[in-house]
Amino acid sequence: MAAKKRTQSVKSQYVFWGFYGLLALGCIILGALIGMVFGWAIDLPRVEELEYMQPSQVSLLYSSNGEMLDQFATEKRIIVRYEDIPEVLKQAIISSEDKSFFTHPGIDVKRMLVTIFYNDLIRGNNWGGSTITMQLSKMRFTSTGKTVERKIKDIFYAINVEKEYSKEQIFTFYANQMNLGHGRYGVAAATDFYFHKKLADISLSEAAMLAGIIQSPGHHSPINRPDRALYRRNWVLGEMLDNGYITKDEYKDALAQPLGVMGRDDQQSPAPYFVEWVRQSLASTYSSEEIWESGLKIYTTLDLEIQKEAQRALRAGLRKYDREKRGWAGPESNIIEAGINPDEYKHPDWSKLFYNEQMIHGLVLQSSNANAEVRLGSYTANIALSDMAWTKAKRVSDILKPGDVALFTLKDVDREKRVIKAELDQVPKVQGALLVLDNNTGAVRAMVGGFDFNLSKFNRATQALRQPGSIFKPFTYIAAMEAGFSPIDRILDQPVQFEDGMGRPYSPSNWDGKYKGLITIAQAMAESRNVPTVRLANAIGPEVIAETAKRFGLKHNIPPFLSIALGSVELTLEEIVSAFSSFPNHGVRADPFSIQRVEDSNGVILQEHTLSVHDALVSQDVADKMLYLFQEVIRHGSGRSLLPLGHPMGGKTGTTNEATDVWFVGFTKNLTAGIWIGFDDNTPLGDRVYGATLALPVWKDFMSVILKNIKPEEFESVWKPGPYDSGRVIGDLESQDFMGPVLRQEYQVEDIAPPPGG
Repeated sequence: MAAKKRTQSVKSQYVFWGFYGLLALGCIILGALIGMVFGWAIDLPRVEELEYMQPSQVSLLYSSNGEMLDQFATEKRIIVRYEDIPEVLKQAIISSEDKSFFTHPGIDVKRMLVTIFYNDLIRGNNWGGSTITMQLSKMRFTSTGKTVERKIKDIFYAINVEKEYSKEQIFTFYANQMNLGHGRYGVAAATDFYFHKKLADISLSEAAMLAGIIQSPGHHSPINRPDRALYRRNWVLGEMLDNGYITKDEYKDALAQPLGVMGRDDQQSPAPYFVEWVRQSLASTYSSEEIWESGLKIYTTLDLEIQKEAQRALRAGLRKYDREKRGWAGPESNIIEAGINPDEYKHPDWSKLFYNEQMIHGLVLQSSNANAEVRLGSYTANIALSDMAWTKAKRVSDILKPGDVALFTLKDVDREKRVIKAELDQVPKVQGALLVLDNNTGAVRAMVGGFDFNLSKFNRATQALRQPGSIFKPFTYIAAMEAGFSPIDRILDQPVQFEDGMGRPYSPSNWDGKYKGLITIAQAMAESRNVPTVRLANAIGPEVIAETAKRFGLKHNIPPFLSIALGSVELTLEEIVSAFSSFPNHGVRADPFSIQRVEDSNGVILQEHTLSVHDALVSQDVADKMLYLFQEVIRHGSGRSLLPLGHPMGGKTGTTNEATDVWFVGFTKNLTAGIWIGFDDNTPLGDRVYGATLALPVWKDFMSVILKNIKPEEFESVWKPGPYDSGRVIGDLESQDFMGPVLRQEYQVEDIAPPPGG
């Protein structure tokens, strides 16, 4: 009995000391935890810094009529105020992310405990249950790591943030910070990206879709995962109904709406060469941080509709030439022949967002006489014979074989069915540029610097130095008009030999190998005849022509040799278009510019353009005579195919030796547009290729759309022969033997295709 009592006593002592030992250990652990937690809390930055932690903002570029053109951004974000956020979007976000946002002190204890219990036991520590305030704290102060330390810090931050800021301020911070996928941050940038709308115009269905993205932008992307985005949107609508924010009828109507997502192709700007030109201009005044992160508003001169037509027309013209001259060049590769399994093949293009008119590489899975099945990432396309008609193939399988990797232009993208309508395409080797200026101000209305900015960022409108050929001839005629000649003076068109600037014999010839005897200066210009132009240059002096060209803004070296009369110099399209813009503007040239004004994120004007005008480049009389000569090119010469457009206009074609460069620059009363086409490596364009047969048709295609809804406007002042215009004849220019006045004789033009000229 005594032994039994001793045993019980020993057990009691063990229990007693064991209990106190565990209690002490628990206190030590608890103390350590409390110390660690308070250590974390003490180490936290002050939440007052939140309002000074300005997130990077999108710098927006606007077209001349206020449409958004492009963006400069490291994170695409548009900052908005609380009152700018529509009520329906606030309700959708609260229903989705934090139902008790306006009543809790920063944390929702009940929701957090339930979520943690569920996640710990069922989903394996996948933390959840964060309030909007805790999510904001995570975005601005902690990290995305799922750790106990981060969660505890989020709680401390949330409590302190709620003490420092109002609910409206917290919600505004959150709405401007959140990641909504595809590089868009904040509700305003996301609304613009997904729906092409201003935030104020968002609908109930669209608001629910945006709120549904917040939880997992990649997983719920309406572009890459439309089925998941639709499910998530409908769930948010259900939560809004349960919370009493919407009625049953509104719920049903919103459920019936399609996603209506458009997106924006960040890699396919409507004016990439122009945007880069603007960026380079800004870089001379602003830092990289200011350009890319400070939310500048940049109002440019570009007309978006003119730009779209310019890009379309030039690309169409380059494609047409390439397909006619080169034909189908074949697929870029065949992966089966290279030993690659088609099931494992992925092309880098497939990581892009797909949009209409985009060129994407596709993999041919199978082909037959009638069609081919092509894989483009997660999409498929059925390519019929009609989708490759330009190849003139009789069977699809003659062009496309299984394993072939080729380019296709997307015509219609069905994101829900993952099906694409596409056409076979290839990148032209030939290049081109198109530039449009406002005659009165010099404002750039359109700029295309090449076929595809993503393939070549070299801007051929502003950077490429090319020989102008006959497009340079007007400067000879300007010098002649200033020397007292008249458009109806006659000049001898027959073979002649001169000495060039190096003392060597120089014998110019006409593009058609024919000579017409005595013709008027107007006819020589209209038909772009070489020999009369060089005769005239010899009479005036090439050094005078060089000085005349420089007066019109041509910046590059112009050697005073006779050959410059036929364009044996180098210049840019920008220079020549700017020079030509002075002729319909009474001889006044305005320097080209791209930026109207720049504002900061608060609307304060930082810079504003002041016109830079060069007055009186020529007298009114000479300007009128030159305008007459340019119009003769359209009425009777190499630009005669433009007459059906029905607008008063002038212009000039240009073709260099061996047709390495072809040009057309033309103008109406208000606009001057110029086109250059050629190969970057100066490869000849081929036989019977001229400015009038390649560049001019592209110009006509472009301007026929631009002028369609514009009322024709006559030039204000046009020269007509007067009583003192003698109509003298220029015969032997070496002795300056002028053979006296003769009557003006109208020249005849054949009724066949207009002469190419230049």
